[in-house]
Amino acid sequence: MVFSSHLFVYYFLPLALAVYYLLPRRARHLGLTLSSYAFYGWANPAFVLIMLASTVVDYLCGLALAGGLGGGPLERLPAAGPRSRAQKLAVAVSVVTNLSLLGFFKYFNFGVDSYNGLVEWLGLGGLAADSVIRVALPLGISFYTFQSMSYTIDVYRGDARALRNFVDFACYVSMFPQLVAGPIVRFSEIADQLRERRHDLGKFARGVAFVSLGLTKKVLLANPCGKVADTLFEAGSVAAAEAWYGVVAYSMQIYFDFSGYSDIAIGLGLMLGFTFAKNFDSPYRAESITDFWRRWHISLSSWLRDYLYKPLGGNRRGRTRTYVNLALVMLLGGLWHGAAWKFVAWGGLHGALLAAERARGKESLYQSLPRAARIALTFLLVGVSWVFFRSADLPSALRYLGAMVGAVGPEPQAALLTGLVYQPYYVATVGLAALIAFAAPQTWDWTRELGPGKVALIVLALWLSLVALNTQAFNPFIYFIF
Repeated sequence: MVFSSHLFVYYFLPLALAVYYLLPRRARHLGLTLSSYAFYGWANPAFVLIMLASTVVDYLCGLALAGGLGGGPLERLPAAGPRSRAQKLAVAVSVVTNLSLLGFFKYFNFGVDSYNGLVEWLGLGGLAADSVIRVALPLGISFYTFQSMSYTIDVYRGDARALRNFVDFACYVSMFPQLVAGPIVRFSEIADQLRERRHDLGKFARGVAFVSLGLTKKVLLANPCGKVADTLFEAGSVAAAEAWYGVVAYSMQIYFDFSGYSDIAIGLGLMLGFTFAKNFDSPYRAESITDFWRRWHISLSSWLRDYLYKPLGGNRRGRTRTYVNLALVMLLGGLWHGAAWKFVAWGGLHGALLAAERARGKESLYQSLPRAARIALTFLLVGVSWVFFRSADLPSALRYLGAMVGAVGPEPQAALLTGLVYQPYYVATVGLAALIAFAAPQTWDWTRELGPGKVALIVLALWLSLVALNTQAFNPFIYFIF
């Protein structure tokens, strides 16, 4: 089910909120869990079983870590100190189970196709794997496996106390606001809220504001920018100017699409009494690639930092090991986004840029430039990397990059594209999106205080979004495929 759909806006959300608030307080987590399972299983009920399997395994591993499998009292592990063999086994079972689920469903097809491509290239076509199995990717598996896995890791590290109540834990894993495309909510960030949280009109109103502005980002900004990007990236042949226009349009599309989803998720959480962490912090105002990753998809970048980069040694084992760790984390981060070589290239490029900044130091790379130039250079590098992200495959990305620098000339019919992508509506929308991305305050900050003027703007934005939604076809969020 998609947030930007009539089914969700007019039917599912009002019903889910009614069920939640009409139930007694002790039954609300059960009601929210059932609503979330209905939300997730709407397109394919079989996917619910995969999420349930991950949930059961991590719940039992959490009990094992806290010494509660036999029904005894749960103990919070100290932050430092030795762990028993049974505790190490429990966290290993959790990590292996989740990564196995993610690996099979997300990378089976990729592995088979890559192997077949390799043996064909080597002239050994007879060794190709004749697989008739094609695995469907369950929505949101990249998000809920990371989220569920963080529970056992946090309990193992002593950062959180294990849950005895299975419904509470199932509610945490399956909560529909952030289930399909994040943000990745760590258990340690929400553990106290699962036990006790505040519901009031102010928090609910701010949640409505988040949802309204998030829907506006998606419907009024991301979707029109996406029309431009789709036209140019899928044209097959474009001139240099149009190629750069397509990069800017896609940069705006992916930002407003994903930050819009995050706003809606955070807003829905507030409406249910939960406070999720900020997931975007004006990333296109970043002054370096390092700064960009502090601002873009914060829940993922911080997850990779704390659960992968630091355990690998971080920057504590010498300069060479630091560069290797950065490259490895970003390569894996690229693969996390999708099972394709273009995502590996995207992650590798960001890893190389991060390593270069670390090698020379941010000061030596950027200090001599004025702030506007630092921001422009960072946006240029990020935009080039988005070419790999958006293109159909790696060869297509290389051709598009060639068009951007004039190395691949446009075919005569490419001139017809100008009439499609330079329509005043599209040019104005891309321009407005860029203006908001570089100059407007974040939803997180702008909604802290809601006066009459802001409320009027929010109501107008919501009304325009709903009107536009009535004219648009099915438009899932970009990160649904991850």
